[in-house]
This record gives sequence, structure tokens and C-alpha cells, in this order.
Amino acid sequence: MKWLTAAPVNLALPLVMALVMGMAPAAVRADLTIEITQGMDNPTSIAVVPFAWAGPGAAPVDMASVIDGDLARSGQFAPVARADMLGLPSTEAEVFYRDWRASETEYLLIGRASQDGALRIDYEVFDVVRQTKVLSGYEAGPAGEARMLAHRVADQVYEKLTGIRGAFATRLLYVSVARVTNGKDYYRLTLADSDGARPTVLLESREPLLAPTWSPDGNQIAYVSFETGRPAIFRQDLATGKRDQLTNFQGLNSSPAWSPDGKSMAMVLSKDGSPDVYVMNLANKQLTRITNHYAIETEPVWMPDGKSLLFTSDRGGKPQIYSYEMASGNIQRVTYEGSYNARARIAQDGRNMVLVHQQDGNFHIALLDLVTNRLQILTSTALDESPSIAPNGSMVLYATKSGDRGILAAVSVDGGVKFRLPASEGDVREPAWSPYLGR
Repeated sequence: MKWLTAAPVNLALPLVMALVMGMAPAAVRADLTIEITQGMDNPTSIAVVPFAWAGPGAAPVDMASVIDGDLARSGQFAPVARADMLGLPSTEAEVFYRDWRASETEYLLIGRASQDGALRIDYEVFDVVRQTKVLSGYEAGPAGEARMLAHRVADQVYEKLTGIRGAFATRLLYVSVARVTNGKDYYRLTLADSDGARPTVLLESREPLLAPTWSPDGNQIAYVSFETGRPAIFRQDLATGKRDQLTNFQGLNSSPAWSPDGKSMAMVLSKDGSPDVYVMNLANKQLTRITNHYAIETEPVWMPDGKSLLFTSDRGGKPQIYSYEMASGNIQRVTYEGSYNARARIAQDGRNMVLVHQQDGNFHIALLDLVTNRLQILTSTALDESPSIAPNGSMVLYATKSGDRGILAAVSVDGGVKFRLPASEGDVREPAWSPYLGR
């Protein structure tokens, strides 16, 4: 077991992992790349002009390129290629609308980045058709946070033009697995930007790592590790690297899920017989048993208001989603369509639930509207699992197969936008999208 907790992990400035990478075969590295496979019909045309730079040396990051990539990945925008730009304005005085109308550009984003100690990005967005400025602002922070600052600019632009809060300045957790011929696999718990950039390995093990999840404030994570010879739930502080083993029971210890207030954690334990859902008070580690049934009860997830949670159970003969009301203890079945529904995840609006749904022998990611009970299948691949929904509820990240490799993929909640995030090496699985992060 190799622990990577000697130095703190800054959410905006990942650690340099070159030394750690040298500890294991090069094949364990699992950088993600973006492959957009499907976008919306008639996406909005936007030109993201390269930002002017005023600072020592070269700019730390091509910030306009990061923003361009974010907007393209949303599927709702079609960025103009730099080779097709008739000008490279960086101030409003340099904007000539006729040039952009000629290329049928609808919106224009320009910016200036400067560094005098801190890094600052000033940006402006123009409506080319109406010839008006619709947004201006700035982001500032350490130069090492250049990519995150660019993601924040993309969030502001996205919200202004769509009316939906952006989620580009968030992060992903995932598990990468490197196959070792005639040896034990390498498992790595990795933290990355929402576009897969800047991967930082938080934990490396020759034993399985499963079910990573975020605390509501994004400052801690929890996961299942087999490092003790059996599954155990750990939580880890991202700023300090401090780890705390929460469970050490015989049998199953799995599926950690933080309550919305961050004070409790739902989990699955089999210490008293069959797998059941328990809730742990994180202040004193006191356990409360939630379910008590001979069936398998697993995969708990809290509703956003904290008043109830959902879980998967085969108490009816097949895996289905059930709800548990915390105040009354009342249990009700939620899913009825199909013979297999599992691994529920809830959008922050409390209305949309994503889950794994079986149809014709294949496992797909589906969305269930909890108000209308309408079920919509979002994916068409055969072995889709582990859905995780973006904090703005717009996209679902999940694990799937491409050939014989495990990859991550994403789909919009209306099914219209799709992209893949394959790793450069090895398999990737168990994705978890962060909540909104503090600055």
C-alpha cells in the first residue's frame, strides 16, 4: 500500500506527482481525454478569442482554450475555430461587429489576463446580432489556479447565455485500474478537473478501491478500501490528507453517502446478518440501523432535504429503488418499470433521479422524473454503471465499456449531448462529480 497523504491536496492546485508516478509502472497513469460524440442540434455559435497577456514570460495556461473546451463540451455551443477568426480583439474598442456577423458568430468572448503577484482575468461577452455587451467581469487568484479561474469564467458565460448555473469549476473523483501481467492490479483514487485535466492521485493500492463520494462542502471524501484485508470505509480531508477509518466490521462495509448537512453518513453493513442500511453520526460514530430485512439492502443516497433517503433492495424479488422516511421509518417502493433498477442518484432539485436500468439484458443509465414517474433511457451502450450527476443537474457522468476497457462517459439529462473521457492508459471507473466548490 502506498499512501499519498504526506502533503495537502489543494483543490485548485494539484500536487506534482512525478515522483509518485515513478514508484509504479508507467501504465498506471490514467489521464482523461475528451471525445465529444453527440451535441445539440443548432448549437449557439460563440467565438472565444485568445486572451491578451500582460505578465512575466508566457501565460501559465491558454485560458481561452480552456473556456472554449468547456463550452464545447456542454454541447450547447459551437466555438468558432481560431483559424476562422477575422480579428483578435482584447478590448471593446477593438471589436468590429461586421467581422463576426460575416462568420455568423452569435456571441463573442474577449479577455485580458495579467499577473502582478496574483493572476487576474478580465473578460467581456458581446451579442453580435444586437451589437451590445451582455456580460463583463473578472476572476483573480494564484497563477497556479489559472485553469480553475478559466473554468469560473466559463461558468459565468454559460449561466448568462443559458440561464443555468455552470458546473465547469468542479472536480471529479474516479478509480483507475492498471492491469499488471502475472501480478496484482494497481488501483488509484484520482482527483481531476471537470474536463479530466490536472489529475492528482490521492491514494494508490494493490487492493480494490470502491465507491468514492464527496462531502456536501467538497472538503472531504469517503471511499471503500480493502487495504485491511476486508472492505472498510474511510474518510479523508482533502486539505490535510488526514484519513479516518470509519468502519472495521466483519462482512460488508460499503456504499458511503454523506447526509446533506454533512453530519451523518449512510452506509451498508452486514455485521448483523444480511446487508442493511445504517446511518452513522460522524461526531461520535454511533450507528442507527435503518433497514432490517433478510433481502439485500444497498446503495443508499440522501434526498436533498435530508428528510428521506433512497436505497436499492431486492425485497420484492428483483432489485428496485425504495425510499425511507427518516421521521416515520416508512418505506415505499419508488421504481416499477422494468425488472432491474439500481444505484439511484438525485439532482439537487429533488425531482430528477438517475439510475441504472436494465432493458433487453443490457444495463443503461436512465432518468426518472419523480413527479410524473416518466422514465427516459439516456444511454445506448450495454454495460453502463455508477452514475453521478453534476451539481447543476445538467449532465450525468457514468462508467461504461469501450471494447475491453473501462472508460468514463457523460450524457445530458435530456439525452441530447454525449461525450467520453477515456484514459490514456488502463481502466477508469466509479466516477463521482463534486458539489460546487468554495473559492
